[in-house]
Amino acid sequence: MSIIFVAMKSSAPDGSFAWLCQDITQHLRKHFDRRATRFELTRAQWRALKMIRRREGLSQTELAEALELEPIPIGRVIDRLQKAGHVERRADPADRRRWCLYLTAKAQAIVEEMELVSAELRGEALQGVGEADLQTLLHVLARIKSNLVALDGAADDKAPA
Repeated sequence: MSIIFVAMKSSAPDGSFAWLCQDITQHLRKHFDRRATRFELTRAQWRALKMIRRREGLSQTELAEALELEPIPIGRVIDRLQKAGHVERRADPADRRRWCLYLTAKAQAIVEEMELVSAELRGEALQGVGEADLQTLLHVLARIKSNLVALDGAADDKAPA
């Protein structure tokens, strides 16, 4: 936990809390991308597969929102994933205009392998971090996320009607 507070107190731009979070995320992505080349998927494709696995049956619009992408590019990602046999589009019985997304068995196997790559990378990234420190870090990050989500609600309350 002291690492977080030292970083937050630093006056150097690269020592700021937000900068450090961004930098860690970039390093994790870079190392994951290097290890995941064998899957022959773009980052957008593997992020889509991961999100679909978490929320099977979501629509393309919901996927675009979850990944913070525009609907047209996510449609192209899904088109490629469907063509490669990774994703199925199924009509929503309650709304014929809505397509629900599901992983194929082929994609399930790939996502499971990707989870193993992620677990290995997480282990390496957390090397030397004690369990108590990790739990404190997770608690603090969850609190920060909760605070930011609350700000979203406050912004919605202030929006003109």
